[in-house]
Amino acid sequence: MGVPVVHLITDRRLQPDLHGRAAAALAGLPPARVLVQLREKDLPGRELLRVARALAAACHEAGQKLVVNDRVDVALAAGADGVHLPAAGIPVEDARRLLGDEALVGVSCHSAAEVRRAREAGASYATVSPIYDTPSKRAYGAPVGLAVLREAAASGLPVIALGGITAARVPEVLAAGARGVGAIRAWLEAADPAAAVRALLPPTGS
Repeated sequence: MGVPVVHLITDRRLQPDLHGRAAAALAGLPPARVLVQLREKDLPGRELLRVARALAAACHEAGQKLVVNDRVDVALAAGADGVHLPAAGIPVEDARRLLGDEALVGVSCHSAAEVRRAREAGASYATVSPIYDTPSKRAYGAPVGLAVLREAAASGLPVIALGGITAARVPEVLAAGARGVGAIRAWLEAADPAAAVRALLPPTGS
């Protein structure tokens, strides 16, 4: 399964209506270019599954993908396209065994070494973050920067640049070797979410 080039990560504190926002953000976009990552770690399983099913419907209707952060069981039950594993999540090999060879299995990474381990374990892609300063990541230390992104991309695993990504920064992260970009605020706080997502899309063929 190909890895979409724009990854939209949820945060219902910024936008409570995740289904409505996703439907608006994905409207009219080229198919298979965008992935929504449901990342609501404080939601109990039943509520998370309800949200996941609604998002899966919105994503699939628009021809896009959905992955669920950490919860392989919810991804399976919701008919999602895969799972995104946090750094301390279950091993990639176990997620792959449960979800199958065609599923997307992503991993959160913060160094080139972590990306290499993810590749060796059979991950579909890795996010590398934070590339730039961003409010949600300040408590975890300084940005890793473009140098780490370049080294991570050289591993051969598709890498998604995350953290402080704006439309103006897309060309330089692609030049550093990123497969695509991830965003939280850029799509959740935009007045026109579809336009915000289009602005993040790399040129067709990237």
